[in-house]
Amino acid sequence: MTYSKLKRRVKNFWDEQSCGEVYASGGTEFDYYHSHAKARYELEPYIWDFAKFHEGRDKDVLEIGVGMGADFFEWSKSQPRTLCGFDMSPRAVRHTRRRLELHGVKAKLFVGDAENTPLADECFDIVYSWGVLHHSPDTAQAIRQVYRILRPEGIARIMMYHKYSLTGYMLWARYGAATGRPFRRLDDIYASHLESPGTKAYSISEARMLFRDFSDVDVRIQLSFGDLLYGSVGQRHGGALLSIAKKLWPRFLLKRVFASHGLVMLIEARKS
Repeated sequence: MTYSKLKRRVKNFWDEQSCGEVYASGGTEFDYYHSHAKARYELEPYIWDFAKFHEGRDKDVLEIGVGMGADFFEWSKSQPRTLCGFDMSPRAVRHTRRRLELHGVKAKLFVGDAENTPLADECFDIVYSWGVLHHSPDTAQAIRQVYRILRPEGIARIMMYHKYSLTGYMLWARYGAATGRPFRRLDDIYASHLESPGTKAYSISEARMLFRDFSDVDVRIQLSFGDLLYGSVGQRHGGALLSIAKKLWPRFLLKRVFASHGLVMLIEARKS
């Protein structure tokens, strides 16, 4: 698949339904967006400790990939000096803009490409992105852009997918071993069967290489609700086996034994 075709397919995928939209419901727009945020932070409570929204006060903050705007709205509450966000999906930008309008919040939002952002050099103190850059066809270029737009001593907080995860193993079992392809690589499994086409996941060493221009790079792994089969995870794959697994999944044991095999990779990197 060509680079331009892959980029179009990724955009079209997220324009069909924004990330987390399945959890949004309610009679009013307030209820709709509130239900989405409530489900998001119940399923991923570790977002709070990682994002550190409160540190946005009096800072210039950028979010890459705003999705439905739950995190972007939290950044706005910290009263940053400036707040900017973009997403390659017009649908996501519309959702985020409407969420802010309902609360009387103003911020700069636009449809944009993480690999080719028009933002100026060294214009942000914090760049935040949750589960976005691994969908970009050229993730390394997107990270170079993060470095470029950060000020010296600025901080990037980026969540990307971890290759050696329970989610990856489950997908391999279904689309590798169960189909007679036990040697199918995890890279291919993720690209074909996890979210948008071409989705990537990285080992810790691969992630450190991507962030090699930064200093003080901290990487840690977190079990996700996908690894633990919580929520509506697995809708794309379905089947009776998944329903049974959700009921019998040994979550307590997995949390103790496989804590380092989570899908969520939390990367905090400072620009020297």
